[in-house]
Amino acid sequence: MASHIVGYPRMGPKRELKFALESFWDGKSSAEDLEKVATDLRASIWKQMSEAGIKYIPSNTFSYYDQVLDTTAMLGAVPDRYSWTGGEIGHSTYFSMARGNATVPAMEMTKWFDTNYHFIVPELGPETKFSYASHKAVSEYKEAKALGVDTVPVLVGPVSYLLLSKPAKGVEKSFSLLSLVGSILPIYKEVIAELKAAGASWIQFDEPTLVKDLDAHQLAAFTSAYTDLESSLSGLNVLIETYFADVPAESYKTLTSLSGVTAYGFDLVRGTKTLDLVKSVGFPSGKYLFAGVVDGRNIWADDLAASLSTLQSLEAVVGKDKLVVSTSCSLMHTAVDLVNETKLDSEIKSWLAFAAQKVVEVNALGKALAGQKDEAYFAANAAAQASRKSSPRVNNEEVQKAAAALKGSDHRRATTVSARLDAQQKKLNLPVLPTTTIGSFPQTMDLRRVRREYKAKKISEEEYVSAIKEEISKVVKIQEELDIDVLVHGEPERNDMVEYFGEQLSGFAFTANGWVQSYGSRCVKPPIIYGDVSRPNPMTVFWSKIAQSMTKRPMKGMLTGPVTILNWSFVRNDQPRFETCYQIALAIKKEVEDLEAGGIQVIQIDEAALREGLPLRKSEHAFYLDWAVHSFRITNCGVQDTTQIHTHMCYSNFNDIIHSIINMDADVITIENSRSDEKLLSVFREGVTYGAGIGPGVYDIHSPRIPSTEEIADRVNKMLAVLDTNILWVNPDCGLKTRKYAEVKPALTNMVSAAKLIRTQLASTK
Repeated sequence: MASHIVGYPRMGPKRELKFALESFWDGKSSAEDLEKVATDLRASIWKQMSEAGIKYIPSNTFSYYDQVLDTTAMLGAVPDRYSWTGGEIGHSTYFSMARGNATVPAMEMTKWFDTNYHFIVPELGPETKFSYASHKAVSEYKEAKALGVDTVPVLVGPVSYLLLSKPAKGVEKSFSLLSLVGSILPIYKEVIAELKAAGASWIQFDEPTLVKDLDAHQLAAFTSAYTDLESSLSGLNVLIETYFADVPAESYKTLTSLSGVTAYGFDLVRGTKTLDLVKSVGFPSGKYLFAGVVDGRNIWADDLAASLSTLQSLEAVVGKDKLVVSTSCSLMHTAVDLVNETKLDSEIKSWLAFAAQKVVEVNALGKALAGQKDEAYFAANAAAQASRKSSPRVNNEEVQKAAAALKGSDHRRATTVSARLDAQQKKLNLPVLPTTTIGSFPQTMDLRRVRREYKAKKISEEEYVSAIKEEISKVVKIQEELDIDVLVHGEPERNDMVEYFGEQLSGFAFTANGWVQSYGSRCVKPPIIYGDVSRPNPMTVFWSKIAQSMTKRPMKGMLTGPVTILNWSFVRNDQPRFETCYQIALAIKKEVEDLEAGGIQVIQIDEAALREGLPLRKSEHAFYLDWAVHSFRITNCGVQDTTQIHTHMCYSNFNDIIHSIINMDADVITIENSRSDEKLLSVFREGVTYGAGIGPGVYDIHSPRIPSTEEIADRVNKMLAVLDTNILWVNPDCGLKTRKYAEVKPALTNMVSAAKLIRTQLASTK
């Protein structure tokens, strides 16, 4: 019996690492305190997997921030601006790269493939000097071994690392990052040598870029790299792990012909066509197949009977002793442990499996494959599957009919965006370069306490409403004092931009501790969409009307869009995703129309996750973008020309879908720009014309650093070089909930000052 886990959540079942990190960053605890929490977490995870019977247990999947940043540290690829002078990379340099510091900005952060996890993008060039500067992979292997657990050390593979990197500042964009493969392999060889010396018998290279559309040159880099590593890997069993999608036929041939490789890992949940390749093209004799049949991206209990059938069909191809049961990808994308959900509805709970339960599922499948099937466990699983299929809570015929009726129509606003912007300007009377923020303001400890006490029924609804009104009043006053043009209410009543809406929609369930890492210490608690979605009552109108009554300036109504709610939830897997998205779109449409009827003239429908959901294979892009953009248009197709519709997107590479963004037909789009080194602006330099309002972010809100007025003005001037003055907005990159007021106030002061400075300059040149 052989079972394997690709990777495991790092934050801990109760977010222990998050709190330890934030305490350390705030100077409230020492590095030793942080390391103690991390050591205890690692030990508990290894012990848990060992006791569950997992044979191939991963190590080096833990991280203080991000596994790609860990690889950058391992390779000593520290950008010059961090003034690192060599030696083992410590917390100071590591966290400066991740978060920036008072004087130096952070490295770019972007989405890990099509997940909501963010990684720190390596910055490389011909002058980058590589050196073995972090021994983390080896030390964690030794740490596990000292506890009696022989693990499989996991490294981000050298080719995927380079393909996920970007040219450093000042390096030509055309620079071939793959040309650096010969420079980084010597360090990989040093790591491999140390792991062998420490007693490792297996090593796992994660090469997820193999699921993307790669050209012949990129595929040749895999062959070249692993051929170069072959002699170093001699004596080790080598697993190359892929995940998140099908492996294309050419990539499959390249991968399975690599010499010196012992095993190949495939995602057979999102990569069902890979199963066909194994059966039709064949599988190399004598090699192991790590079959990812248990879903690492979602929280539904595995259909054990179906998975066992899949495994048995593979067994006939690869041989009984060469098949290993695995997860489809790292379990870091799912919640940690269902045991901590004591208040979750018992029927829905029976349909679920979090990371800890998935470890048990993997082991049960491995045992069943070896002829040791736990009949009682399989019978309970079959009963839960049947219960979910037949439950009346899942299906709502009225909702299904309404969503089905949407498919054949276009759902656009009746007039062009330029005509609408003219009508809106007459009503709103905004200055040139209007200023706004993205929605949320800092979530203070007092605010969180108020929400917590209200939820626990320790304070009355009247006391809760009074406290939230007071917070909104404070936020409105701050914005008026700063002289911001279009205001927000700060979202003090909201725990999370998706969970808040899901709690008020039918078809959603919620966890108490279903936290998933988004980036660094930031965790989100995705709702679970288990059934058909509808909106029983208005969700935001009460608070938006209160906020608007406090000011004569326009107050944005703040909503999360259907695609983002979909992509940031654990979505039901018993119907196509687009059907669920259309249902959510209809619910948001009702909310938009109620906000407009309530006197809200500016409504922001955030689609932060639109790009994130883009499939990894180009052949699947058009279908996704068609229904995703259509879903957004459904939400606002019924409003008047004078109602201004905003949307917001963050932390993704949007250049390749800019035409779909234009097709969303929003009046104004605010979009992350500063942390990605103004990559977005290049699309406009290359001739794309954009007629709607646009606000490329002028400063990075995920760093404590406060930008100067001059720095922001310089960013705005760069934008004005490629965008018309009358469409440009000035705003931060993203919402401000994770920042402190001591950072927010001076940063926004400088932002408004920069906008006013440039308005004055523009007026003087007329």
